[in-house]
Amino acid sequence: MTFHIYTKTGDKGQTGLFGGGRVRKDDPRVEAYGAVDELNAALGIAEAEIGDEAIKGWIKKIQDELFVVGAELSTPDPDAVKRQVVPVGPDQVSWMESTIDTIDAEVPPLRQFVLPGGHRGAAHLHLARTICRRAERRVLTFSDHAEVRTEVITYLNRLSDLLFMLARLVNHRSGIAEPVWNPPLRKG
Repeated sequence: MTFHIYTKTGDKGQTGLFGGGRVRKDDPRVEAYGAVDELNAALGIAEAEIGDEAIKGWIKKIQDELFVVGAELSTPDPDAVKRQVVPVGPDQVSWMESTIDTIDAEVPPLRQFVLPGGHRGAAHLHLARTICRRAERRVLTFSDHAEVRTEVITYLNRLSDLLFMLARLVNHRSGIAEPVWNPPLRKG
């Protein structure tokens, strides 16, 4: 099978959906899976900056799962995706929670608000976390227009927590102090 990079079919502001049909490129469905795609790209940048092979493996696992989420969001027939790949669900959420707990046991206790930054990979993971939150919002908006499995929303919510903890872990394993919030306090 050969794919063509340009088809010219989107030149008038529409795009084809997985499984058929066309919608405007600003359709809530496209906004939802586009935000998930942007998150996946941000994770690719983060992964490229990180030397820790275990963390790189976790990011790759997440990227694979995000492709499944994107495929599910990009079709009016989610069953078509389920016939081909395993959709995200409780197993993936449990893995994320277990991984968060493992990281939490390794990094210093959180005593202050953490600012995005430190190691370049950690900073990129923080950026990915904020994109994940936006993807979650776009999926919620889309859920007002079409059915979205609650497992997808739960997955994205837990993923943003995991990305925060992965950023903390990258800084910790790199020996870089996490930047913390030092708010200007009022005098008097």
